[in-house]
Amino acid sequence: MVPLAPRRAYDEVKAFSRAAVQHLAATLPQRFTARSGAANRKGKIFVDYLRNGFSQTTAAAFSARARPGLGVSMPVSWEQLPKLKSGDQWTIRDAREYLSFQVADPWASYWETPQTLTDAIARLR
Repeated sequence: MVPLAPRRAYDEVKAFSRAAVQHLAATLPQRFTARSGAANRKGKIFVDYLRNGFSQTTAAAFSARARPGLGVSMPVSWEQLPKLKSGDQWTIRDAREYLSFQVADPWASYWETPQTLTDAIARLR
């Protein structure tokens, strides 16, 4: 099933994404930032809305990052978030072992819940 029904143009989705991230950063400025760049996200999470444009790419889940240590992008559940140390919690050395002990897909409900942006856009306004 498609998680986001493709009913809106790239520019509209990107504008919504930017507004949502700016709202998040304004609401919880100690945790989140809407500005890219290492200096802007020290001790904060940058939620990257820029990937929501035409022909934009991003690293997929289970991809190794091209950084020292080769951290692996790993899907996690909401319950796991407080226990994470950093974005390179798992590396190419231990990601497979970690996955071998996982019983359930932490994103299972994501695949079962198709969404549209209509209600979210209205609420954000």
